[in-house]
Amino acid sequence: MLKELKLAIQAGKLVALSGVVGSGKTATLRHVQEQLGKEKDCLVAKSLSVEKNQISLGTLILALFYDLATEKDFKVPTQPERRERALRDLIKRRQKTVALFIDEAHDLHSKTLVGLKRLMEVVRDGGGTLSVVLAGHPKLKNDLRRPSMEEIGSRATVFELEGFGGEKRRYVQWLLSEVLSPKAQLEAIITAEALSVLSDRLTTPLQFEQYLTLAFEEGYAVGQKPVGAEVIDTVLAKDLDGLEPRLTRQGYNVRALAELLNAKPAEVRSFLRGKLPASQTQEFQNEIRAAGIPL
Repeated sequence: MLKELKLAIQAGKLVALSGVVGSGKTATLRHVQEQLGKEKDCLVAKSLSVEKNQISLGTLILALFYDLATEKDFKVPTQPERRERALRDLIKRRQKTVALFIDEAHDLHSKTLVGLKRLMEVVRDGGGTLSVVLAGHPKLKNDLRRPSMEEIGSRATVFELEGFGGEKRRYVQWLLSEVLSPKAQLEAIITAEALSVLSDRLTTPLQFEQYLTLAFEEGYAVGQKPVGAEVIDTVLAKDLDGLEPRLTRQGYNVRALAELLNAKPAEVRSFLRGKLPASQTQEFQNEIRAAGIPL
């Protein structure tokens, strides 16, 4: 996947990397950026703005100027037509593919996404190559597949970090082997039953690292070695598999769900707490599944 991701970027495509919270999107982007930097046939630009839901196309164009302009006293034109022409000429002069990386892109407004696609076309018409790399929760992938986003979604190359599947136990064993001393034995610090509980309940690298750390801290505090399943049960969050946490990992907070369901935030909160009437609950569930969100 990393090889195909890099090739798509070098070809100047619109790329979307999708995965739940903690699946490794940011680490994957960092790895790809390092590889592109070493090979020196692609220039990397990044948007550092934190509030992605407030980012406009102008902000992303500004990020490109900041990372690509070489003149110390360069001033970004404020008039849109001059600004876009200056960016087009700048990218052409650099004579390399430019890749703009945007993390947490599931929060970008649809108008901004469409604007990015059109900006790529402006650069291409001017003889340059601009690739846009979007990374975000599965909401990003689902949004790109909506009929209203066909203009950009049909042109996007989507990569998905799908999780471990049946490899979770193997992963946690590998993870522990990386931090154990050569003489230490896995079964001496954690029981097979505890590993089974972790493999059944957890899904992402972030979760495994978080709850293994908590489990070993708790085991040390209570003097239990090896750490058993009862310690794992103690440290696992009680609502780990609740509806709201599962939807949040997909990128759907109350605001995003209210927009998707065309509902009031108060109704969404009642739905997440299981306090809506059965008929309305069923209606919301049907709409969520239709949007490609697993329940």
